[in-house]
Amino acid sequence: MSLPIVYHPDHVAPLPEGHRFPMAKFGKVYEWLVRDGVATLDQFHLPQPAALDVVTLAHDPAYAQAYVTGALDARTMRRIGFPWSAQLVRRTLTALGSTLLTAELALQHGIACSTAGGTHHAHYDFGSGYCIFNDLAVTARALKARGLVRRLLIIDLDVHQGDGTASILQADADLVTFSVHCDANFPFHKQHSDYDVGLPAGADDDAYLDTLATWLPDLLTQVRPDLVLYDAGVDPHIDDALGKLALSDAGLLRRDRYVLESCVRCGIPVATVIGGGYSKDIDALARRHTLVHRAATELWRRTPSL
Repeated sequence: MSLPIVYHPDHVAPLPEGHRFPMAKFGKVYEWLVRDGVATLDQFHLPQPAALDVVTLAHDPAYAQAYVTGALDARTMRRIGFPWSAQLVRRTLTALGSTLLTAELALQHGIACSTAGGTHHAHYDFGSGYCIFNDLAVTARALKARGLVRRLLIIDLDVHQGDGTASILQADADLVTFSVHCDANFPFHKQHSDYDVGLPAGADDDAYLDTLATWLPDLLTQVRPDLVLYDAGVDPHIDDALGKLALSDAGLLRRDRYVLESCVRCGIPVATVIGGGYSKDIDALARRHTLVHRAATELWRRTPSL
């Protein structure tokens, strides 16, 4: 068997021309994985859209219902950053279903990767920063409710703090949040993750990897999670439009290898989502997002126990 990767064409929904969010990248990630020979068609698993009763494990039922029916007011939708559409609703629920399926596959096989996910700015009763429902928090709650995990660790390496995830899960000691982010970046009002590391603007590959090496081994030993959800955002890249950090492609690949190898070495299954990344060059951005799939594929091929 090959590394399980989760993809659905509905990861892409139409947006108005010129919209700042690079929606097309989700389809391009799939294309580049196949074009570059990182994955073959038989590796891809098709998710089901998440049901509303799963969404409400981590979200206010009134908010969730209002979003799916198009009843949210214009101010609330502006905070999210997207105009409402039925296609966007389908995309939102499908991407959340992708993270759920990726986590299930990781528990079965040791590693699995999504080609979407990482909507960590969505809070209990509102969305923010292009995030409508929080796939990380929903997945963590769903797995725990089903008895598939007792303890779970979210490693969030998107350049922006996972404020929504921290807020939603702050009262659950078994669902642990770890965020490494640029301190001088959105959201400017930070929440309290279980573990927060704010890096200065301009931090480069070595500074970033040194920080991870300081934190991650002890964290995995202390938390001893049954699963890691890894948000492998590529917006710490030096060329990212919204990043403010200075990692290279090689630095991001080193980061992903380090996280995945650390988890596997400890016998901890790990599910990856692609997180944030912003550029007008959609092809370059999409290939950057495939770095985590490349790192996972390398590890899968040289680890017989997976």
